[in-house]
Amino acid sequence: MKRCVMHYRLLIFMLLVVVFLTACGSPLPRAEEVTKSPWDSFQQAMDAYDKVILNQTTVKELKQLGFDPYSTPNVKILSYLDIVQKFMPTNSVKLEHLPLSVRDCLAKQEACMAYEAHPGVVKRKRIGSAFKDLLGFKRRTIESGWRFNALIVLVDNVTVYKVWSGVPFIDSEKSRRNPLGPLQGSGGDLAKDALGI
Repeated sequence: MKRCVMHYRLLIFMLLVVVFLTACGSPLPRAEEVTKSPWDSFQQAMDAYDKVILNQTTVKELKQLGFDPYSTPNVKILSYLDIVQKFMPTNSVKLEHLPLSVRDCLAKQEACMAYEAHPGVVKRKRIGSAFKDLLGFKRRTIESGWRFNALIVLVDNVTVYKVWSGVPFIDSEKSRRNPLGPLQGSGGDLAKDALGI
């Protein structure tokens, strides 16, 4: 009899702990993808990019602006061969289609290089019913943040071409329903879902 009472009390205690933990915070996964850089926002990255002046800004000045692969994380150095792949990914793109400054750069081969930067912050948060989410019946994910991409082409350590792209404001919601819950989908998908990938 005493043993049953002890088991019963332990069960109630565990239920109270679970209720308390779920009330304090969501048991659903959260993820944050940060590409480290000197810029804390899209606007800061854009301001630095705007200060790069063609045929004038040097490698030394790029370093001061934050575009330096040796002191700034996640800035990639591209050789002239990488630049060819970047501008001519398929045979349908011909050399004459490229900007003149890029063509002149490629003609100088070893004197031609580029810096490529991809700073950004993307946060993912799952929302909704923990029960439905964890069993795979219904999953809703909110994504927020920003991304910035910059490519700066240099000849003899002077900027000759630059181009940017990006998303100043990411705010999206993805929703997925599986009427059969854990019975729907392959084992690999279930493993990824459990990890929040």
